[in-house]
Amino acid sequence: MTDKNQTKYIFVTGGVLSGLGKGVMAASIAAILKARGFSVNIQKCDPYLNVDAGTLNPAEHGEVFVTDDGAETDLDLGHYERFLDTNLTQESSLMTGRVYQHIIDKERSGAYLGKTVQLTSHLCPEIQNLIIHAGKGFQVHVVEIGGTVGDYEGLHFIESIRQMKRKVGAENVLYVHLVYLPYLSTSKEIKTRPAQYSVKDLRNLGIQPDIIGLRCDYPIKKEQIAKVSTFSDVEEQAVIPLPTIKSVYEVPLNLEKANLGDYIVKKLGLKNGEKDLSTWVELNKKVQSEGKTKLTIGLVAKYLSNEDTYKSINEAIKAACWKEGVEPILKWIDSEEIERGKTESLLGIDGMIILPGFGSRGIEGKITAARYAREQKIPYLGICLGMQISVIEFARNVAGLKKANTQEVDPKTPDPVIHFIEEQKKNIYEKNYGGSMRLGAYDCKLKKNSFIYKLYGEEKISERHRHRYEFNNDYLTQFENLGLKVTGINPQYNLVETIEIPDHPFYIGIQFHPEFKSRPYAPRPLFVGLVRAAKIHNESLEKKRQLVK
Repeated sequence: MTDKNQTKYIFVTGGVLSGLGKGVMAASIAAILKARGFSVNIQKCDPYLNVDAGTLNPAEHGEVFVTDDGAETDLDLGHYERFLDTNLTQESSLMTGRVYQHIIDKERSGAYLGKTVQLTSHLCPEIQNLIIHAGKGFQVHVVEIGGTVGDYEGLHFIESIRQMKRKVGAENVLYVHLVYLPYLSTSKEIKTRPAQYSVKDLRNLGIQPDIIGLRCDYPIKKEQIAKVSTFSDVEEQAVIPLPTIKSVYEVPLNLEKANLGDYIVKKLGLKNGEKDLSTWVELNKKVQSEGKTKLTIGLVAKYLSNEDTYKSINEAIKAACWKEGVEPILKWIDSEEIERGKTESLLGIDGMIILPGFGSRGIEGKITAARYAREQKIPYLGICLGMQISVIEFARNVAGLKKANTQEVDPKTPDPVIHFIEEQKKNIYEKNYGGSMRLGAYDCKLKKNSFIYKLYGEEKISERHRHRYEFNNDYLTQFENLGLKVTGINPQYNLVETIEIPDHPFYIGIQFHPEFKSRPYAPRPLFVGLVRAAKIHNESLEKKRQLVK
């Protein structure tokens, strides 16, 4: 007898090569099912031996995304939240190190009653239990498996999801496999052989895919779909072409055009509700509209080898620009180049964001950039470290505290305007660096006469944090008397959350990360405010140019 409350599971794997967009595919599948009225959750299984993403190098792995409950996760959770318009939890991020930690803790406490701890007997069931627990209470649970099929480090996840078919019933499980079709320019043809071998590898591991996504940089023809279908024993209607497109937000609509939503509903025995994709249709109209004013937003950073390091901020700026009907031009500015005296990169921008980061590298370049924005009246937003940079720059060049600094860079600075509060020191002494950080959502109380209050329209807000050092309240009165106003406070710990300069067109520093809650169709107020100010700045410059002519 079928359990009507049984969660349906969709597992998304990838083959041939990494970076195909499994996260976007998983998020898009979840989005089209949610558009049909189903309750949907989503989860990422990562093969790394890390417990979480907190210590991963952002230049190598992309941004560390933070959830409301303080989990430091892979950037794919950002895709999930943006596509599903939901706030996920730490349960949606499952790294191998965390699973091993669970098992070792159980073994040490005697939970296995002296049994030999093994992969199939203990590791796989642990993974399955964590997946089932994350999907509990939802009609559909989408699970992305990181890496590519055939990777040794990910075999335990593949084996775990293979067994899920038997554990929860074949009618409750669907396997989606994403592959790549390379293009040979010499013969001008798309080759399906790598995709065929990837499917073969998956089948050799015991999983027959139900749906295959074909990623390619060129249009995919019917004969190529037919060839993959024949080889993989997957119905042609379930072989979905996924050519490269301008915006990832087109993917849900493209999946609908291919009738993938109806196919999934039928295969899983779900009751098909009335679908409403109007939000995605309207969003894509804005994304693809032409004839917009172009705004150049300078992004001052030090991790420039991988743009995914600041993925959520990129998407937040774009969303704000789409809302305001302008086209964003993101200008990456290397703070280390500014330190070497190459400040010409600061010219010609309509707005500036000093991006988050850790460590001393590039700090002086960011301070120079903040001074330029303050003195030249360039709309400015400092996020996390960017806010701290604003404070240091103001202390040095307005308050006259020439050696002011953050204790992160100079522990012996005579003016620690950014410091390490006492409550956090115990964790550092115990080498618990993650525990020394403010992670996740914290409340902020805004002053009603502030610009940021006008943007949010409410006195109490909640945003996510990921930082270790704080504004030193010993300098609060001095700075406020000189024109730098503290406009937002965390009421629980009396910590400074936001600062602004009232006699500047737009100069705001924030200790939190609003980009994590931004959505493509509902950008966060601070990004909208920056874009509006940048638009006014652009228009004023254009008027001056016209007068010169």
